[in-house]
Parts: sequence; C-alpha cells; structure tokens
Amino acid sequence: MDISIVAVGKLKEKYLKQGIDEYVKRLQPFAKIHIIEVADEKASEKLSAQEEEQVKAKEGERLLAKIPADAHLILLDLDGQQLTSEAFSEKLDTLATYGKSKIAFAIGGSLGLSPAVRQRANLKLSLSKMTLPHQLARLVLIEQVYRAFKIMRGGAYHK
Repeated sequence: MDISIVAVGKLKEKYLKQGIDEYVKRLQPFAKIHIIEVADEKASEKLSAQEEEQVKAKEGERLLAKIPADAHLILLDLDGQQLTSEAFSEKLDTLATYGKSKIAFAIGGSLGLSPAVRQRANLKLSLSKMTLPHQLARLVLIEQVYRAFKIMRGGAYHK
C-alpha cells in the first residue's frame, strides 16, 4: 500500500516530528509512507469571510497538486465520519482488497479545507469531536494507520 499524508503547514515541534518518524519507521514493513507538507498561506488574525475562503482556496490548490490523481482521498474533517480503530482498519483493508492501493490523507490548515479539496474527497474522517491542532492530528493519524495495520495482521499492539 502507498500512503501519503499531505498537510498544510510545516511541523515545527520536535516531539511531534520524533513521534511521526517513529511511526513511519514502524510502518515500513506494511506500506510506503509519504509525509508531504505544503506551505500555509500567511494571513492576519482577523480575516473577513471572503479572505478566509481565499486562504483556503490557495492552500487547497497546493494540497491538490500533491495528491496523486489515482489516490483514494480521505480528508481529516471535524464533521467527518468517526470510526473505531477496528472499523478504520477494516476500511483500509477493504480499499486495498478492491484495488485502491494508493491512499492520500489531507489535513488542512487552521481555517480548514477548501470546497475544491472537499469535492475531491472520497471520505471525510473525524479523529475526534474535539478540535485538534493540525500538527497533532498528523501524529494521531499516523499512529492510527499503524494500529490499523497491526489489527489487520493480528498483532498484539492493539490489545
């Protein structure tokens, strides 16, 4: 399986980088993992609704440019579907079984995702009803991808 995590913004926190690097290493036997960062749009704290949409549109263009055309796109979205770890594992396994071996996850910036990215999505996934910083969402996501593979393989990690 070929998995891309495409995210807006550069990860700055060392502890998050270390955690993500650890899970990328653990995932090597199961999948090729690509962590792709796209630049966030510089914006002031106070934006009009129109300015927010412009920021999301520019970030969305950058995200879409890095997502393979043949990838099954899963968005991380607060309003997305919530899955248990077992259901998430089953979803990834089903995608692989039916020929969707390229999966891309998109993580938007602080303002969210553009309508163009939302329209391209095959699935909208919520990691939690709580709002997570998008940098932390990367670590939670990659841990859940690793957990999904361990569940598929019957590994003890999930227990």
